[in-house]
Amino acid sequence: MLKQRDLQRTLFEAHYLPNRVPADSFYGRLASVSDVLFRDQDLAAMYCPDNGRPCLPPSLMSGIMLLQFYDNVSDEEAMSRLEFDLRWKVALNLPLDFEPPHPSSLSVFRSRLLAHGEERYAFNRLVEVGRKAGFLHDKVTLLMDTTPQHGAGAVQDTYTLIRKGIRKLLSVAGYALPGKRQGLARDLRSYIDGDKKAAIDWSAPSARAEQLKVLVRDADAALELVEQSDDAQVRSLAWLLAKILGDDTELNEQGEPQIAQGVAEDRIVSLTDPEMRHGRKSAAQRFDGHKAQVVSDAESGLLLAVEPVAANTGDGRGLPDVVQTVEQQQGVQVERIIADGAYGSGDNRALCEERDIDLVSPQASPKDPEVHKSAFTLDVEARDAICPQGHHAIQCRRATDDDARPVLTFMFDRAACGVCPLFSRCVHSRTQGRCVHTHFHERLLRAARKRQETDAFRSLYALRSAIERAIAHLVRHGLRRARYIGTLKGRLQMQWIGALVNLQGLFRLCGDNLASLRQAAIAAR
Repeated sequence: MLKQRDLQRTLFEAHYLPNRVPADSFYGRLASVSDVLFRDQDLAAMYCPDNGRPCLPPSLMSGIMLLQFYDNVSDEEAMSRLEFDLRWKVALNLPLDFEPPHPSSLSVFRSRLLAHGEERYAFNRLVEVGRKAGFLHDKVTLLMDTTPQHGAGAVQDTYTLIRKGIRKLLSVAGYALPGKRQGLARDLRSYIDGDKKAAIDWSAPSARAEQLKVLVRDADAALELVEQSDDAQVRSLAWLLAKILGDDTELNEQGEPQIAQGVAEDRIVSLTDPEMRHGRKSAAQRFDGHKAQVVSDAESGLLLAVEPVAANTGDGRGLPDVVQTVEQQQGVQVERIIADGAYGSGDNRALCEERDIDLVSPQASPKDPEVHKSAFTLDVEARDAICPQGHHAIQCRRATDDDARPVLTFMFDRAACGVCPLFSRCVHSRTQGRCVHTHFHERLLRAARKRQETDAFRSLYALRSAIERAIAHLVRHGLRRARYIGTLKGRLQMQWIGALVNLQGLFRLCGDNLASLRQAAIAAR
């Protein structure tokens, strides 16, 4: 049952007693607004209105979670600080003799937030406070980038994935029960009895190959056992195990299983957290987990979105979803986006042109500008192309790209290319002259490349550095490593760390005038 926080002050509240907590610290500033920052009625739908024991006020639990992420501590440590740390008592306006709840209360509160779709509550609430305070306008310029988040699940090799997949599938299908266990073949019963790696010489390739054959054979047998099952969880695990086999193994020339060459694009790396993926921020920086898509307002510096995306997804692919999330969740209109080159694809530029959004994103600098496609004069309407040496294309062919959209291919005369001083750098075919392939959004890409040479573009793009500072602030409070398993819980962590960073941003924007922030919190819906 919902219990609302009693706003009646007492003589024993730490905030009113002489204390050494600086008024200009985060804890001291939070003390001036913590009683109005969150409202119990906002989360009333999470609780039964007239039955059960009174819960801890959700406004208080929200404040505790903010402090937990501020100090980046566990549930147990958070409750310990709530009991013994004077800074926490001052920040939350609690009496000195306040008795904290059990650490599991934080877990229960998070579960309630997720069950009722309120994981964004604190984040959206503080963005709305920022709007009421006048720091966030109706039309915004977005700064956008992603940052890696290492997953909480154990990263496992192919042998471990298959072995644990068999064990988990058999257990969920009920074969761990004595009655069904007796019907299993001896080889499959061993997966129920224990969960240890095979006692082989793992440094020997032949031993590993033989073990892989055993695992694949047993996995096929387990999948055959549950083939007719109607249980949703069993079918989900069966699909997961089949995907692991398909992604990680292949048949050699003798028809025997072996480790597949290369890495499947959507390869599963953990059975503990099947939503984790391999990801890269650069050729040298690989990680396993998720990415956080971070979006901030260029003028105020307030975060407008911190959303999880798959680690193996290119940064720019999430731009349409991010724009939709920001506009729907925060009630603003996006008029400009400033982001790095990963967001400057033709599709993103077409989307932004359609929605009247100015996308400030550079095109990659060509390795050899003199022979790059951008050095050619292309007239798509007239179906003509002119190379840097003034030669016209002798042929124009229609083609389609990977998405079945029409594009053009311009062919240049081999003989004319052969006498060109740029021939060795420009032509790589042994039989044909230079070929130039257009993009479906060639006009937009060429306009973007031309624009990035201007001083106006450089001035706007320089604003992007602010998103790096915002990401550093998020990482400082624990964003780099996931606390929980799964994308849904990962979103909760990102949203609450983002809310914390926004609260610090509001303190910065208000300066010494915290009364205005308090009034904005009261006025916010």
